[in-house]
Amino acid sequence: MNLIEKILANHSKVDTVRPGQIIDVEIDARVARDFGGANVVKNLIENGLEPDDVSKTFFTFDCNPGGSDQKYAANQHFCRQYAREKGIRVYDINAGIGTHLAIDNGLIRPGGTFVSTDSHANIMGAIGAFGQGMGDQDIAAVWASGKSWFKVPKSVKMILIGKLPENISAKDIVLNLLERFGANSLLGKAVEMYGPVVDALTLDERITISSMGTEMGAIIVLFTPTPDIAAELEKRSGKKVRVITADEDAEYEQVIEVDVSKFRPMVAKPGHPHDDIDIQAVKGTKIDSAFIGSCTNGRMEDLRIAAGILKGRKVAPGVVLKIVPTTDNIWKKALDEGLIKIFKEAGALVSNAGCAGCAAGQVGQNGPNEITVSTGNRNFAGKQGKGSVYLASPAVVAASAVAGIITTPDDLPAEAAQFSALGIRLGEVKPKSKPAAVPVEFSGKVWIIPMDNIDTDMIFHNRYLTITNINEMGQYTFDNLAGYEHFAKEARPGDIVMTGKNFGAGSSRQQAVDCFKSLGIPLILAESFGAIYERNAINAAMPILTYHPGLIDELEIKNGDRITVNLENGLIRNEENGKTGQIEPFSDVQMDIYKRGGLLNQ
Repeated sequence: MNLIEKILANHSKVDTVRPGQIIDVEIDARVARDFGGANVVKNLIENGLEPDDVSKTFFTFDCNPGGSDQKYAANQHFCRQYAREKGIRVYDINAGIGTHLAIDNGLIRPGGTFVSTDSHANIMGAIGAFGQGMGDQDIAAVWASGKSWFKVPKSVKMILIGKLPENISAKDIVLNLLERFGANSLLGKAVEMYGPVVDALTLDERITISSMGTEMGAIIVLFTPTPDIAAELEKRSGKKVRVITADEDAEYEQVIEVDVSKFRPMVAKPGHPHDDIDIQAVKGTKIDSAFIGSCTNGRMEDLRIAAGILKGRKVAPGVVLKIVPTTDNIWKKALDEGLIKIFKEAGALVSNAGCAGCAAGQVGQNGPNEITVSTGNRNFAGKQGKGSVYLASPAVVAASAVAGIITTPDDLPAEAAQFSALGIRLGEVKPKSKPAAVPVEFSGKVWIIPMDNIDTDMIFHNRYLTITNINEMGQYTFDNLAGYEHFAKEARPGDIVMTGKNFGAGSSRQQAVDCFKSLGIPLILAESFGAIYERNAINAAMPILTYHPGLIDELEIKNGDRITVNLENGLIRNEENGKTGQIEPFSDVQMDIYKRGGLLNQ
């Protein structure tokens, strides 16, 4: 077996697994964050469920450390009260990013399994462990049972060959990979990384690359720990590490060699992490702000690189540089090494550990028309504010903050560029009623949205994440998707959505599914779905089905036509002309969950 198959088999009741097989997997560490935690607790209470094993169950308050938003503060307090009652450990607002805490504190070790309401839980691939981001219902089910169903993914073996240029960072590696593979060519795959270049990567560098596996559409990007990394993990956590490796005769869907000698320093242009370009093409672009942090680039090595550039220099006049370490221990180490002093003397704002602007909390957000260069993992429209965000390495961000323009450390101008002339409270949780019989066939007017990679910020923007009442969600559906801002007002109950590849890319937010249920949209058809979105929809009993490319043309379906779709047999019919076709029907698991009215209904 390959690496992901071994890990999943070791945590199931079967000796071997194969791609496409659906199995129950025991979960070693189960985490809910501050924005998803309140809904996890609501789901448990509503369904009369209790945590299975509190020693493996955790809250991490990393999205808005400080509770600067009233609804975040209310959600955090609600979770704290539940944690006190059940004896659950809380990594509170002073601790840092949950995924990093899990690695550094040994909550998860190589070969282990980890789930979180964080869509970047697959960062665990950096230590050869399985991590999966999940929605609120999924996490509640894992808390209650200690396990979750998984479809074993297909695996790709990626071998990095060639000599890595000296000016190429781990962030540049992943941006170059994103340029080549885009957001969906590795969709739903487990990617194993090999080669001499990989062997030489540090733990922090592996974390950077694994963190952005989500942006490539991959289930996970896995590294096998070297003896040095295994020793480092043991030293950090004080726990013994046992490394799991793929068999020599392991099978892969594809083996890909990538020549890193051709890699260039890159930036991701505003809007999409996979829209990458050589930094030379945007050099000289005037910036308003800069951000160093997030689960991708807030580690000690990142901070040391930034400090080396900022030492003895000042942030450009009018530019704001925000620096947020990933964990409190890293913050303290940066203080001990004098890095915090360097940052402050350079004029940077240094905040307590956490996700920062990436999760719409704490610091890091930008305003309308503001241009930011950031080390974050995502730059979806509206994700880090209302401005434009370029993604780059810590070295590029630090150099750009000093220069006032996007640049590289080896090309700092003598003088900085100048600006030209020109500001829940949760109610009582009550059990919900059991569902009635559900239909297996739907007819309705179709909305054809001919786009690929529609991400969760386009579907349901992160500024609404604190909404827990499903009746309030529908009004915000697609209000961040250009051309469809009025969808919620114009759509009618019974309408069907039909769209392209990788629908629901990005975040683990359940609201991006529930907003359609709120509007009475009974069915979404797409060529493919983001991995977490697919799980969330299935678990929420929201019908979704995939269709093959060319089907719309084959059936001559036009926007506004009435179509009929059968969930059991996958038959689709254009009622306007009588033409029929075949799409992928419900799986047994999907049908079972759908008829029960959701994952948590017994």
